[in-house]
Amino acid sequence: MPDIRLPDGSTRHFDAPVTVAQVAQSIGSGLARAALAGRVDSKLVDTSYLIDRDVALSIVTDRDPEGVDVIRHSTAHLLAAAVKELFPDAQVTIGPVIDNGFYYDFSYKRPFTPDDLEAIEKRMSELARRDIPVSREVMPRDQAVEFFKSIGEHYKAEIIASIPSDEPISLYREGDFIDLCRGPHVPSTAKLKVFKLMKLAGAYWRGDSNNEMLQRIYGTAWARKEDQDAYLHQLEEAEKRDHRRLGRQLDLFHMQDEAPGMVFWHAKGWTIWQEIEQYMRRVLDGAGYQEVKTPMVMDRALWERSGHWENYREHMFTTESENRDYAVKPMNCPGHVQIFNHGLRSYRELPLRLAEFGSCHRNEPSGALHGLLRVRGFVQDDAHIFCTDAQVQDEAGRFIELLQKVYADFGFHDILIKLSTRPAKRIGADEAWDRAEGALAAALDAKGLPWENNPGEGAFYGPKIEFSLKDSIGRVWQCGTLQLDFALPARLGAEYVAEDNTRKIPVMLHRAVLGSLERFIGILIENHAGAMPLWLAPVQAMVMNISEHQAEYATQLMQKLREAGIRAEVDLRNEKINYKIREHSLNKVPYQLIVGEKELASGCVAVRARGNRDLGAVAADELIGTLRAEIDAKGASTAAPTVSTATAGSVAVAAG
Repeated sequence: MPDIRLPDGSTRHFDAPVTVAQVAQSIGSGLARAALAGRVDSKLVDTSYLIDRDVALSIVTDRDPEGVDVIRHSTAHLLAAAVKELFPDAQVTIGPVIDNGFYYDFSYKRPFTPDDLEAIEKRMSELARRDIPVSREVMPRDQAVEFFKSIGEHYKAEIIASIPSDEPISLYREGDFIDLCRGPHVPSTAKLKVFKLMKLAGAYWRGDSNNEMLQRIYGTAWARKEDQDAYLHQLEEAEKRDHRRLGRQLDLFHMQDEAPGMVFWHAKGWTIWQEIEQYMRRVLDGAGYQEVKTPMVMDRALWERSGHWENYREHMFTTESENRDYAVKPMNCPGHVQIFNHGLRSYRELPLRLAEFGSCHRNEPSGALHGLLRVRGFVQDDAHIFCTDAQVQDEAGRFIELLQKVYADFGFHDILIKLSTRPAKRIGADEAWDRAEGALAAALDAKGLPWENNPGEGAFYGPKIEFSLKDSIGRVWQCGTLQLDFALPARLGAEYVAEDNTRKIPVMLHRAVLGSLERFIGILIENHAGAMPLWLAPVQAMVMNISEHQAEYATQLMQKLREAGIRAEVDLRNEKINYKIREHSLNKVPYQLIVGEKELASGCVAVRARGNRDLGAVAADELIGTLRAEIDAKGASTAAPTVSTATAGSVAVAAG
């Protein structure tokens, strides 16, 4: 009879097999009411799961991440049940959990409408209030195929027919609705209290454009209403901050059908790009990196040796010339190994840090393209460090310091870190993996950084650290990576002469801080809602005259700002000053400098900071010093400075 070990270390003995729900009840009625599922050893199961052996058990509630996933998966089934009640002729296909929600694909004779969506959500709420038990059944595969055919669910029958014949089929029933699923699910529909249907979309059956176009209904589901409200607010904010809309509004970039997934950078957007690239170049130079440049197009033979032709071919753009096959590089790594291989290297040259703002191209599916965030042509702030085993931990530590500085300068201080360890399919001996994972973990611990273990998610060639940023509205963006590679240097013949005069293969660290510059700029635009910090703003100061009489003074002030390295422009149009202020406020210019008769007479300038902040009259030279200090501080203070105007000739700066 089972002895059940609980998370607090205690053990409970039962004289007969017992369900997860019964174990929860034996602990307390409150836990029994909260139970959504259980984790038996490493397996997530329903509360009805019968335990007949000694196991470790934890009760899953809505306070656990797995509990929220169970809620979302069960809500997808609730959606399908509601659709079948309202539209009996609709066929259900698949309905997985996704980030923050779920979707379900349906085949139906006409398109669903927004009114249909409202009716479906209302019916889902009715089904939830009915407190319908959700139960699991098991059926032989062939019987399950015939069953779903008999009720007209041909898509489900096709899915089940593709499952091996000796695998039992688990089905979940709630009332009259029954669906194929591995589970687990909530014990009753009453557990599903907080959800909302979000939108309709199209999706091909099995992702194949030759198949029928299905109708996809997206939804979100949460354990608590306040969590859903926060998520919906975040979506509203994200829509306001959409970088594609702001890119048009602020004249930064555009994209068009003639170059799908490629960016046309306008002058203002390219100014942001250049500021970021030159900044990164200075950081890398100070950290001992050598900047290199490798060809964009290389022979197929190199990609075959690197393994990309076999494993990544469908994502590569290819071409042919003089009976030779070529590929446009999707990444920079093989080219950097060629530079390492050019000449015999000594251990004294290691670590060798090669950096490149490498232009790469990947043949992403057109449906996956999304503004700057998912493109086909992009530039990486890419670098590869060739080092010895003994140098890995130190190099990882140096990279973490560099990454922290860069993110802080861009105003990101909330960094989430995961260490992804060995996957089931991998190359290299376990001892090498032990050393590599240990070195990366030690580097993180040495910096006193909190991090999560991400077991099994490393690359086949080595473990990696992933760095994610949390933006101003709480979204998480994975940007930086540090990957340890056992394989590529060996495949491409990289070696160095060791201290004992033997030839050894270097360790290769792939690292990026920003990742794709296109994507990072998209993240920055959305993080700042287009109001870029002063050091990145395309136009940092706009000088405006009130009348023609101040035009020469305004022009001279603009020139003086430019000579100080401040990106300034002058607006001398014959328009009312309030009109100019409004226009440049919409363009999110950080500082508007206004000159009228009073400013002309005193040699000062009236300063308005972004956010409609009137900073009063300031002496020109003092203002230039203030702006230069804010630009040089970068992300140390992202708020506009407060300017004290006690006297016309002095400017004091404090956090705004």
